[in-house]
Amino acid sequence: MNELLQGLHALVNGGMELATSLGVPELITTGVFYALGTVALLGALGVVFFRNVVHSALSLTASFLGIGCLYIFLAADFMGAVQFLVYGGAVAILIVMAIMLTRREGMACSNPSAGLLVQAGALIIAGFFGLIMAGVALLSPFSSQPVDLGDTVTGLADLMLTKYILPFEVAAVLLLIAMIGAIILAKGADES
Repeated sequence: MNELLQGLHALVNGGMELATSLGVPELITTGVFYALGTVALLGALGVVFFRNVVHSALSLTASFLGIGCLYIFLAADFMGAVQFLVYGGAVAILIVMAIMLTRREGMACSNPSAGLLVQAGALIIAGFFGLIMAGVALLSPFSSQPVDLGDTVTGLADLMLTKYILPFEVAAVLLLIAMIGAIILAKGADES
């Protein structure tokens, strides 16, 4: 019996060595990354192309969850947890509840931005944005070695409050402006 297990063990070790020499672990890692990226991308495309606004909101949730899975896959576990809790949970549920509470007679074609002309315009703008982002990515000096942040919470806090303090403060001001705009719009809707 022991000889049978040793033979099986040798067979498994030989298979693992062969798989490693052929680069199978890298192929699996690449496949998982592209699968998660496809989920996020298809969810984002569903937001734009669905005619039903509830389906668009649920597709947005799928996109948020795909991005959260990508964060966790890329060893940014804190960012993934925040993505799941804040965007995948709170924001998506808030959007769905807001849609459900608004009075609409028919939900079959409730997404006014799903017209062909609007979609073509959005595609052109998204393509232009994609070209700009590709140019920035190609011109940026990326390191082939990943940055080890240690504890991701501490590493993110150090980066956000030292090196990237200006973008952090700009984002805070933009969120404040968005909140003030939402309050003004909500107050104006009640008065009319």
